[in-house]
Amino acid sequence: MPDLPRISLIGAPTDIGAGMRGASMGPEALRVANILTVLESHGLEVVDRGNLAGPTNPWLPPVDGYRHLAEVVAWNRVVHDAVYAELALGRFPILLGGDHSLAIGSISAVARHCREVQRKLRILWLDAHADFNTNGLTPSGNLHGMPVSCLCGYGPAELVAIGGQVPAISPKWIRQIGIRSVDAGEKRLVHEAGLEVFDMRYIDEMGMRHAMELALATLDANTHLHVSFDVDFLDADIAPGVGTTVKGGPTYREAQLCMEMIADSGRLASLDVMELNPALDVRNRTAEVALDLIESLFGKSTLMRRH
Repeated sequence: MPDLPRISLIGAPTDIGAGMRGASMGPEALRVANILTVLESHGLEVVDRGNLAGPTNPWLPPVDGYRHLAEVVAWNRVVHDAVYAELALGRFPILLGGDHSLAIGSISAVARHCREVQRKLRILWLDAHADFNTNGLTPSGNLHGMPVSCLCGYGPAELVAIGGQVPAISPKWIRQIGIRSVDAGEKRLVHEAGLEVFDMRYIDEMGMRHAMELALATLDANTHLHVSFDVDFLDADIAPGVGTTVKGGPTYREAQLCMEMIADSGRLASLDVMELNPALDVRNRTAEVALDLIESLFGKSTLMRRH
């Protein structure tokens, strides 16, 4: 039986990269849903490191295609350092967002750690959006639509170099799941970069099980699996508390299967939970659904299974 992960919760209470206010309250909504106690109930050791601090949201228009670039850089540096420090201690960081631009700092820290300990990296990007915009393609300038492109080297120097290497990751390491909203120019760049995308049409036609089998294929004992979970991955009917809802996402059962198959891989070693917006939620329902799915990542399943 492998050792249980020692988990560190890291709050990043900012909506600096988003087009709508409220994701800054996401970490507290997950705490209200009792994330620490719920994870401890699965026999896990959990420490809450509290919230990181960074610049406030100035709510300004974009400059050169980027909104709040300096502030997003500052937040991502803080996130990078916090996530990297937990990995260096042999712990499992869970970043509680916050908007999805923060994944630049989180994943660049994971990639840096993997380079140093000579492990392979696989990233599962669970999202309604590809998040592969650039300042020349974006309709809004919101940096929460650009984290994957920045991690792959398409972006401003101060963001793409946070982890000490450009690009921080190869597009070949990413599997995107649940995608159903991609801007036209962004779509061309996704194809050029060679991202592997299991969009909702693929999941409709082939099923979540087949998509996840392919997304998790070739993982081995030397692979660090990182999951970046944007809560808008879920269908809006079950998760209304996000700023960028897109109809037609995975059902509750499809999402549970996705998480259970990740857990079954035994390779999960870091996690982002992003874009939870309590201001748009109903009685914290979305946080509770998100937490239910996070539990499944740590082995909660419908039936006890013999491993």
